[in-house]
Amino acid sequence: MNDSALRSDGSRRVAFVTAAAGAGIGAAIVRALADDGWSVVVTDAHGRRAFEHAERLSAEYGREFLPIHLDVTDFAAVAAAAEQAAAWQGGIDGLVNSAGWNKLEPLIEMSPETWQRTIDVDLTGTFNCLRNVVPLIVERGGGAVVNISSIAAWEMSTEHGAAYSAAKAGILALTRVAAAELGSKGVRVNAIAPGLIYNDFLIKVYPAEFFAGYAEARSLVGRVGRPEDVGNLAAFLMSDRAGYITGEVMGISGGVAPNA
Repeated sequence: MNDSALRSDGSRRVAFVTAAAGAGIGAAIVRALADDGWSVVVTDAHGRRAFEHAERLSAEYGREFLPIHLDVTDFAAVAAAAEQAAAWQGGIDGLVNSAGWNKLEPLIEMSPETWQRTIDVDLTGTFNCLRNVVPLIVERGGGAVVNISSIAAWEMSTEHGAAYSAAKAGILALTRVAAAELGSKGVRVNAIAPGLIYNDFLIKVYPAEFFAGYAEARSLVGRVGRPEDVGNLAAFLMSDRAGYITGEVMGISGGVAPNA
């Protein structure tokens, strides 16, 4: 087991991950943390998917993964999930906020429902998890938080939509304030801002022509991103190897939209 996943008493550190059971970034983060030896709480808005994914992981790694059906927009549900997770193995050492939602609509045509749903999931959902999980991390003696933002937070583009861009920019501000408030309590807080990270869900959001030529025309490394690229970065930021990093935004876009 990677030593970064061990507590001083020899037990595994426990991570609470949202949107953790699909085919995208959240599931890749769970796997990267599991590879490092973490015990992982697999939360997802799709209950059956969370339980099935936890079962697969348990069989593969030979240890238990805790699945929880969770809607991050429900403050009370997040509070209950946090308490369940803390009771599972005695506490929580880390949090990864990866839940997100988007629907592309031009600003002057955007429905209030689309705006509100995007803000509720992407920004308020991040707050709900910070508010309920971080106190438990503090009780445990400190740990790390990683919030998943996007290059949409600073990129001037029509590709992401106004609601999504606004929510992801809000996550950056929330990350920095949280880092400032929590550093003295032993909690590091950072954000990751992915560019195009391919998964099957994106086909439902973007037209096929969006992907055509992307790697050749825009990516400096000749390919689009993969969920495991973000998973590996998140696992690093959660580990003691990143012990002097807090309040930062780590872009991961193949050079498409660097954040200086």
